[in-house]
Amino acid sequence: MVGQALTRRLAQAGHEVVTRGRAELDLLDQAAVARFFAAEPVDQVYLAAARVGGIHANATYPAQFIYENLMIAANVTHQAFAAGVKRMLFLGSSCIYPRLAEQPMAEDALLGGPLEPTNEPYAIAKIAGLKLCESYNRQYGASHGIDYRSVMPSNLYGPGDNYHPQNSHVVPALLQRFHLARETHAPHVTIWGSGQARREFLYVDDMAEGCLAVMDLPRAAYARHTAPMRGHINLGTGEDVSIAELAALVREVTGYAGDIRYDATQPDGAPRKLLDVSRAAAIGWRPTVPLAEGLRRAYAAYLQAAPSTLPTQEIEHA
Repeated sequence: MVGQALTRRLAQAGHEVVTRGRAELDLLDQAAVARFFAAEPVDQVYLAAARVGGIHANATYPAQFIYENLMIAANVTHQAFAAGVKRMLFLGSSCIYPRLAEQPMAEDALLGGPLEPTNEPYAIAKIAGLKLCESYNRQYGASHGIDYRSVMPSNLYGPGDNYHPQNSHVVPALLQRFHLARETHAPHVTIWGSGQARREFLYVDDMAEGCLAVMDLPRAAYARHTAPMRGHINLGTGEDVSIAELAALVREVTGYAGDIRYDATQPDGAPRKLLDVSRAAAIGWRPTVPLAEGLRRAYAAYLQAAPSTLPTQEIEHA
């Protein structure tokens, strides 16, 4: 989803975009990544690849989440540097911030407290990725002219999302579950948690626009809005909703008429994850797609893609 959105936006901006699918390039294989950069000279890298998922996926595959995301970040960052790539953008996640960080979460909140246990392995790998960028800048920025940047988007959704019944994030999971409930005339939909946890959602094409805004900044301007060891910029809407409010919006978008139930025996995750987006606003970027409109677009894309009907599952949120 993220890679597709970035590819669309970069092509619109007139860039020649080089991509590789998972079957073509294993980013866990350092030698394969080195061969890729040797064969494909590029001047900018947008690192969006990651193993991602909701609470269930993070709890089920913690070793895979930390190992694969660490290897992706390390292999791509180092091999890009070794190949002489001067510009790179690393995409992180709002889960890098402490579980009980002051809201909204500013970039300076990083490493200020314990992480949310349900996605700690993923968060640690993402923190390592942005610290790789900072560290390479500190050691090689002046001598080699590199300029590696990072953005931390809030929860993303939109066309091309993952609709796996167990491993998807909350928006695609809800869209699919309510759609299937409508199609099968199910009397209710059950959602993990209390419904009171709050999340911030960013439409993926807005995220892509924000990435280009960050990369298009002159080096001096980027330095004014960041710090050598806090070199990332949050991308979000600056507004959040409860999971219950999100579920009501999705029910309306999909046309489902049944009830919504909550399973409070299941985890909520972090109570709130709202980003401070003042840095992004200061560079002139703001999202343009409201949540209700974004959900309508995401649902239209889901229907157009016509994914196979999957077994219904309880919905988790991340």
